[in-house]
Amino acid sequence: MGRERMREREETRQVKVIALITAVCLLGDSMLYVVMPTHWQSFGLSSLWEVGILLSVNRLVRLPLNPIIGWLYRRLSIRQGILIAVLLAVLTTASYGLVDGFWLLLVMRSLWGLAWSFLRIGAYYTIVGLSDEQSRGQHMGTYNGLYRLGSLGGMLVGALLADFWGADWVAVCFGLITLLALPAVFRHVSAGSGADLEGGSGGEAKREDTALTMQSIWRSRTVLWTLCTGLLLAMLYQGIFTSTMSYLMSLRLPQGFEIAGIVLGAATLAGLLQALRWGWEPFLAPWFGKKSDGPGGRRPLFVGTLVTAGLLFAAVPFEMPFVVWLFVLLAIQMTSTVLTTVMDALASDAAARASKLTVMTAYTVAIDLGAALGPVSGYLVEELWGTAALYITSGVLLLLLAVRWRKPFAMS
Repeated sequence: MGRERMREREETRQVKVIALITAVCLLGDSMLYVVMPTHWQSFGLSSLWEVGILLSVNRLVRLPLNPIIGWLYRRLSIRQGILIAVLLAVLTTASYGLVDGFWLLLVMRSLWGLAWSFLRIGAYYTIVGLSDEQSRGQHMGTYNGLYRLGSLGGMLVGALLADFWGADWVAVCFGLITLLALPAVFRHVSAGSGADLEGGSGGEAKREDTALTMQSIWRSRTVLWTLCTGLLLAMLYQGIFTSTMSYLMSLRLPQGFEIAGIVLGAATLAGLLQALRWGWEPFLAPWFGKKSDGPGGRRPLFVGTLVTAGLLFAAVPFEMPFVVWLFVLLAIQMTSTVLTTVMDALASDAAARASKLTVMTAYTVAIDLGAALGPVSGYLVEELWGTAALYITSGVLLLLLAVRWRKPFAMS
């Protein structure tokens, strides 16, 4: 019993360490999302359309990069992959304050996309390798909750310091802070290779077994529905909801919202709602993850949250008091915390039963593709048919997912 508890504590410690390394690496990227749109001239840019490209290119380059990174992790240790990510994060974060001009920054943002692929896939592999179905939800929740502290700190602290001392100074300081993550990589991140996750060494027979597994998993309904659901949830939450939140605010309150004599604009209100989520996730994401590890399994919590989310999305375009409408948006944020955590755990479960490396790599591609498609598809639907059609359709999609996940998948 004592040995089991020691093992659990060690697993939790490794997950927390890799989450905090990810958080530190995220400081510069998150700072850029709030600072660059208002300080774009200090970055040597000539127009706002350049800002849009720079803030999205890191996600676009990850689509072709993720399979390559997954392949590299078969040959690299997790420690080597995370080390590459941290060094790239230091370089790119500091570069935001040291280089000027669109093309140089485009290269740096693309390199950050590479860094994030190494970080995210390395973290997924670590958690899948450490956990089982009784602990995977809690570990995924712990990781998701803690790494978002980097987003919270980068946006709030980065924006505040940039207004006082300038974006260049803040970027260099964040780069130096990211450098402090290196000792944790050498001391705490596993030196095992990604291939070890498949359950053995990397000989010729092992490669043949893995190839067979890679061919068979695409015939698994569980894997395919897991990937499709991850893509749709990323599209609806990371893409449509996040990208349209400030737009929704501006429609409801074109003159802003006054609190204690202070008028808050649409962008500020949207940022505060997002900050609230990142503030509660370190506490609530592990709790929801642990609930999904319980004897009832993940499916009841997942299906119930999908139904709730579908109704909430469909309610967004309807007229209601503004305070009530804000609570609807906050409730959608809460369902995002639950669904993201449980979805990651479901993907890990599917990976553990098939090819861990292949499934988790495909899952990261699906998530990035969904997040990239979200803003484009969301604003296209909004332009053609309006906000009501966009959010009611999103709600219907979530309800349809709930119906599908309510039934057990046929094993194949």
